Amino acid sequence: MADTKELCRAIVAEALTELKSKKGVEVDIIADKIAVETPPNPEMGDLGLPMFPFAKAFRSAPMAIAKEVAELIANKDEAKAIGEFFAVGPYVNVRLDKAAQAEKILSKIDSEGDEYGSIGSDGKKALEGRRVMVEFSSPNTNKPLHLGHMRNDALGESVSRILKKAGAEVCKVDLINNRGIHICKSMLAYKLFHEANGDTPEKLGMKGDHFVGQCYVEFDRYLKGEKDKPETAHPEVQEMAEEMLRKWEAGDEETRKLWQMMNDWTFNGVKETYDRTGVGFDKFYFESETYLKGKDEIQKGLEKGVFFKADDGSVRVDVTEAVGKGKDGEDHEKVLLRKDGTSVYITQDIGTAISRHNDWAFNELVYVVATEQNFHFKVLFYILKKLGFDWAEKLHHLAYGLVNLPNGRMKSREGTVVDADDLIDSLHADALKAIRERGREEEVGNADDVAEKVALAALHYYLLQVSPVKDMVFNPEESLSFNGNTGPYLQYMGARISSILRKAHDAGVEADSSAVALLKGAEEWELIKTLGEFPSLVARAAESLDPSIVANYLYAVSKSFSKFYQTSPILSVEDKKLSGARLYLAKCTLTVLKNAMDLVLVQFLDKM
Repeated sequence: MADTKELCRAIVAEALTELKSKKGVEVDIIADKIAVETPPNPEMGDLGLPMFPFAKAFRSAPMAIAKEVAELIANKDEAKAIGEFFAVGPYVNVRLDKAAQAEKILSKIDSEGDEYGSIGSDGKKALEGRRVMVEFSSPNTNKPLHLGHMRNDALGESVSRILKKAGAEVCKVDLINNRGIHICKSMLAYKLFHEANGDTPEKLGMKGDHFVGQCYVEFDRYLKGEKDKPETAHPEVQEMAEEMLRKWEAGDEETRKLWQMMNDWTFNGVKETYDRTGVGFDKFYFESETYLKGKDEIQKGLEKGVFFKADDGSVRVDVTEAVGKGKDGEDHEKVLLRKDGTSVYITQDIGTAISRHNDWAFNELVYVVATEQNFHFKVLFYILKKLGFDWAEKLHHLAYGLVNLPNGRMKSREGTVVDADDLIDSLHADALKAIRERGREEEVGNADDVAEKVALAALHYYLLQVSPVKDMVFNPEESLSFNGNTGPYLQYMGARISSILRKAHDAGVEADSSAVALLKGAEEWELIKTLGEFPSLVARAAESLDPSIVANYLYAVSKSFSKFYQTSPILSVEDKKLSGARLYLAKCTLTVLKNAMDLVLVQFLDKM
């Protein structure tokens, strides 16, 4: 359908240009700028192109322009090949040649198969030639992944898949935040509460990241003391943690040994969760290896006069140009190195960005990070531009909103986060229970494996169906529903179509691509048009870095197929040619569903 819309734009633009010459008016007619809408009533056609934007230039009412344009188009052969062009009020509407369009759309789906969605109307991939690096997840090695990470991971993986589908070369990277004061807090808690006992994750029967996260919570509770007993607080441990950080940066052997051991515990645990959720990376970067690069660049910037040394000895940069004045109305300064010479978070981000471009010369770099870091990335991008890196113009912050549970916000230090593994385990258990209650264990085969795929589909789809920038509440019960706009419902629809195709095969009925002209029903035509939108939709989702576009499209396809199947029997219809044509439409629908589901991390199931 996308290429058909482009053709309609071109035909209307040509007619407007002809009308412009006849009337002697001056106006730029740009085909790409002409809107294409869907008429509110099917009887008014399939497409509508409004003439409102041309009223002023033509000094004429939109209705009159639409009438004249439609008359100019009426006898053009290229228009007849598409369908009928006619005026409806201020619109030039188009009633498409259903048989020709259906054959065009379905044959493209059938021939391209798994590739369908990649190639646009011009025969090219929308982002061909683009090299895009996507940074996401970026966990701290002082705690396991939680629900917030799950939104980040789902967005990063989904955006990467969408970019690839649109033709971009993609490199997925993960920055492991494995140094800093927060890491030292977990390390200090280990020394205080576990080292003497020789505690390890294996000894305690825990995942490594869970154990280190427990240490982080223990530190905070020890620091603050019991809620009703202020005398039990231990404020001195904050200075002890800061001293541990100074030792780490100085290369103290004992501190580094403990740090390496606990980092390995966490990183290995996090990788287990990545494997479980289908998230993967092309390269891992470690803050411990990049922060020195950042310190070197800060020193170079200081020598060039890009940065300055403040009265307290810290190195700073004036970022007023990027973020505006401070609260007191004075210039806004950002610390890049503390007065003792230790680095801050943005220091390593500067070094990491430079290292990445040296490793893989990207055209664009997308950071998938929560909206809370909007200020940070404005400053980071500004600093990299000030340092003279031209590629800094192509840095993007894909900001996403907070994700909470119905009972409120999560806090790592207080131990109230929703652990990712625990959440998936809970969804898995509920999915398995549903399979058993429906008596579907034998039918689905490996019920445990299916339950895992349903759980992950529920989680990922729920997180991705909302526009990234919006805050959201994750409702586990809603996410697992087999009805409505959910991942399990999409899986059910895929399994349903697979069942139809199996029954057809057993009955000796074959999909018939030669009988597409028989697909004239309203529901059949609506489904075909929806399937034809997929390539342009992939391109739009890639440009806007928004997986919710694909998620909502999937639901639209599923609803459209359901309506089609209710009104258009496939195997029971007496006309065998019509039966074969409808089966062909079902087969093409399944191809589109599978391709789109992969982009939003919903695993396809042929049985449920």
